[in-house]
Order: sequence, then C-alpha cells, then structure tokens
Amino acid sequence: MSDASPMDAPATARFINPETMHHPTGYTHVVEVVAGRPVYISGQVALDSTGALVGPGDIRAQARQVFDNLRAALQAVGATFEQVVKLNYYLVDATQMPVVREVRDAYLNPERLPASTAVEVRRLVRDDLLLEIEAVAVTASIQPLS
Repeated sequence: MSDASPMDAPATARFINPETMHHPTGYTHVVEVVAGRPVYISGQVALDSTGALVGPGDIRAQARQVFDNLRAALQAVGATFEQVVKLNYYLVDATQMPVVREVRDAYLNPERLPASTAVEVRRLVRDDLLLEIEAVAVTASIQPLS
C-alpha cells in the first residue's frame, strides 16, 4: 500500500500511495500524520532577507530562493524538509513545473515527497514574481514559543 517502508518514514507521518490509484509523479497521494504538532508556513516568494527580488524573470533562481526561504522558516521551529508533509505551488506558468521540481529535489528527498497541489495563477501579489510555495510540516517535539 505504501511506497515507503516503515524504516524510511519519519515518526510523525506515513507517506502512502495506494495500489488502487495511479502512481504519482512528483508527489505522494496521501500523507497521514500520526504524531507531532503541525507547522503552517505561509506562501513564500523569491524575496531575500532584505526584501529584494531574487532572479527577475528566472524561474530556477526564484525557485531556489523560495526553497531557501522555506528552509529558513522550517529552521525557525527546529524542523527540516524531512518533516514537510504538504506543499502548495502557485505558478504564473505551470509549464515551468519541471524546473521547480528539479530545484525542489535538491531540498527534499525525491523518494519520499509530500502531498502536493500545483495551480497556475494569472498573477501573484507582484508582477515580477513567478511562483509562490506554501508548506505544512509536522514536528515531533514541542518547541518553546518565542
């Protein structure tokens, strides 16, 4: 029922691709959270820590910055990409999804990908943004609030 063995899955979630559904490309059909606390990360865009756009007109550069921002958000709660259970992608041009997936695979384990949704949108909050990605992660331990 699952592509991942129990040894491969984190203690907080099970990644499942039912045999009665088509084999997914680039995501997992079902991620069951079995323990831990949820962390919701707002949609991230290609702005660096100063608020400057990274990679104008360059989907690859923007995707790298978005995943760097997601990593920083995860680190703020003591998490890593290993705890990500869901990603939502918003792209101005969905034909660029293969490039985004290539970048994503440098950050996430391509053998155990989170549940995902990808949507093509007419526009993001700024005309120079090409994508936005939001994430949900599950951490096993309680972290003190700051």
